[in-house]
Amino acid sequence: MELGVLVYRLYRALTYGVSPLIHLHMRWRSLRGVEHIRRWSERLGHPSAVRPPGSLVWFHAVSLGEGMAAIPVIRRCSEMKPEMTILMTTATVSAFEVIKKQLPVGVLHQFAPLDTPMAIDRFLGHWKPNAIVIMENELWPNLIMSAAQLRIPLALLNARMSTKSFKRWSSPLFLPLASLLLSKFSLIAPLSSLQGIHFQLLQAPPFIINFSGDLKYVVNKFHVSESIRDLKAELSEMKVWIASSLHRGEEEVILGVHNLLLQSHPDSVVIIVPRHPHHGQQIAQKLRKDGQSVALRSRNEKISSKNTNIYVVDTLGELREFYRVAPIAVIGGSFFPELTGHNVSEAAAAGCAVITGCHVGHFSHMVKAMQQANPLSITQVSSKLELKEAIDLLMSNPEILEAHQRASKEVYESLSSCIILNVWNLLNLHIFRGN
Repeated sequence: MELGVLVYRLYRALTYGVSPLIHLHMRWRSLRGVEHIRRWSERLGHPSAVRPPGSLVWFHAVSLGEGMAAIPVIRRCSEMKPEMTILMTTATVSAFEVIKKQLPVGVLHQFAPLDTPMAIDRFLGHWKPNAIVIMENELWPNLIMSAAQLRIPLALLNARMSTKSFKRWSSPLFLPLASLLLSKFSLIAPLSSLQGIHFQLLQAPPFIINFSGDLKYVVNKFHVSESIRDLKAELSEMKVWIASSLHRGEEEVILGVHNLLLQSHPDSVVIIVPRHPHHGQQIAQKLRKDGQSVALRSRNEKISSKNTNIYVVDTLGELREFYRVAPIAVIGGSFFPELTGHNVSEAAAAGCAVITGCHVGHFSHMVKAMQQANPLSITQVSSKLELKEAIDLLMSNPEILEAHQRASKEVYESLSSCIILNVWNLLNLHIFRGN
């Protein structure tokens, strides 16, 4: 522990020393549009809202995936403790743009403070949280140590650590720091038993590790927009499949498979949803340059002719709605070795027949659990040919397609049941007592 304190003091001194440079960097990022143009100073701990009186709980999620996983828990906390103010922070503008539409009424949002001593002290000094709930894997030393010094209870929900991060934290230099930081938590709820072992190996106190289930199985209820319903009606006579969360380069795999499928299914349409909207615009531009007809979501373009069989979604926050349009969903981020998969539960919740590549990394526990529950609930492929054959089988056999759809929906419902109740009970027992 003494070595951990020494490493932390070095980290604190370093982050204090580079704070002026970080300030300039954040201003530059705001000018480039990477940070919120008017609210970028929140990243330095400057508040843009007044703290309401009474108890306040801070939920911290860096990106969109973590934020969406936190929302059902925030909803339950609002229902069970209506007198408690909830503050949510995210780090990215894209996450904020989507999440702000999902947050319950009364929940405050700020951009997360950077892990510098001044930003953290400024943020904690203004908001004075009675408890802090961190999502997934954000082990920021200044935040954790400052909260511990102020005796603020800390929880780590859906706790996970990539293989790369685990190796780094396990090194002789960082293990004492990891042990010190994890000792400050009152609750760690890992998303799988393997992740629980990782945190135990990093010397987290065993009595604070409690399992509740993976929050990413939980899909928020949402309203399907009129434009999505119109699109579904427009495509009702066609064989539709969706390829979602695509990383750069994966669109080549998908378009190659689509061209092969058109030979046996000329009435097929593919909906392409890249991870980033700008990538979608680039895909559409390239396809048009090659002479292909493409409909682009941001322009509300219709699939107006039989020559248009590619629909590119270059917007944020609509993926769950698009899963209602297509009976077959191919989840990207899984077709190249350097990738680590994406959440498959949203497609399963929509009742899609789910297909993914073999590089699922962070979501390997989810894929394995679904396959063990029912092998039809998710199909893994390892090549473009296997992907083509899997989709062709589903398109050619309505009974097989229906069996896969039913399996994914049933397995999702089985795995997602009681997770929010479990999380609430853990928070109420370990974090909210006395608040």
